[in-house]
Amino acid sequence: MQNNIKDTNTDFEVKSLDAAMCVNEEEVKLPMWYNLQYLVFGVLFGIVLIKSEVVSWFRIQEMFRLQSFHMFGVIGSAVVVGAISVFLIKKFNIKTIRGEKIIFSDKTFNKGQIYGGLLFGFGWAMTGACPGPLFAQLGYGAATISITILMAIVGTWVYGKFREKLPH
Repeated sequence: MQNNIKDTNTDFEVKSLDAAMCVNEEEVKLPMWYNLQYLVFGVLFGIVLIKSEVVSWFRIQEMFRLQSFHMFGVIGSAVVVGAISVFLIKKFNIKTIRGEKIIFSDKTFNKGQIYGGLLFGFGWAMTGACPGPLFAQLGYGAATISITILMAIVGTWVYGKFREKLPH
């Protein structure tokens, strides 16, 4: 008699897919003011996003209409810098600032990535914002972006609620 056990992911693959299972196992307890560094770097990053015009709705629309190279240049240069960084991290076995080993795990392709990418692209084209610069746009004074932030939070909640039923 044939066993009808469905082939499942290994524990490592499941843990890497499920953020709810990931926990911070760091034992070092840092004072609350230590988190100010993240605020400072976030503000500086927001300023860079604004000055480079990557949070501009008009620049994003130009990109989706294939009218300007600006956004493609910014995204392309980010991909190149990221690829070089990963290469250097692997080649020289670079560790984190706290001395932890950086591990890159292979990801398998699935059809959910296509659906998610299309949904992300449509949302980006309609709102003129991807999740990264939402708060930079809000800080810049685009108050209407608060609706997009709210909908991003709702979308994240909906995904969490229906995650098990979605194609992965």
